[in-house]
Amino acid sequence: MSLFVILLGGELVATPRLMAQIAGARAIAADSGIVHAAELGMMPELWLGDFDSADEALFSRYENVPRRAYPEDKAMTDGELAIAAALESGAGAFIFAGAFGGPRTDHGFLNMSAAISVAETGLPVMLTSGRQEGVPLVHGTNSFDYPAGTLFSILPFTDLQGLTIRGAKWPLVEENVPFGSSLTMSNVVTGALEIHLDAGRALLLAHPDPASQF
Repeated sequence: MSLFVILLGGELVATPRLMAQIAGARAIAADSGIVHAAELGMMPELWLGDFDSADEALFSRYENVPRRAYPEDKAMTDGELAIAAALESGAGAFIFAGAFGGPRTDHGFLNMSAAISVAETGLPVMLTSGRQEGVPLVHGTNSFDYPAGTLFSILPFTDLQGLTIRGAKWPLVEENVPFGSSLTMSNVVTGALEIHLDAGRALLLAHPDPASQF
């Protein structure tokens, strides 16, 4: 079972932390996401999508990368197609690189939703821009290695039940958090961060890179 990096079209900075996380991983590029391959020092084993947002220069630079083309009128995003292709190739864990920012807010939202769906199948998944990281919160206890001082928020995608936060400036104990609440925004790691969730869907969004903590 392999770690796959899905190259997406959002913002990306090749921080030392990110480079360590992707070491030894395989890569699949979704359309314009291949622009990040050079910065990360990766050569994708597959490049797929409808290619509506890839620059012409990229086709020359990566002419030897196998391509899989899809029509623009399709029922899945290029990112979802890349995830499916990685699963076909034996993916056991995912990093969605370039998952945040970029010109399409709707794509960013779908990247987060897709990550939660993947996590619910039991596979580890992280979204990253290099400066920001997103990790779906599975039911039970989730542990994280972020250093003290790291800014983080928990983004609810549904009502949350039994949310407990330990190792943070503002801890919670078995809190029920309604969808749309700002209660879990802008917390800070103070020790070994643990987040327990009984029910609901949520994503931890952390800023481990000091340049992103504003």
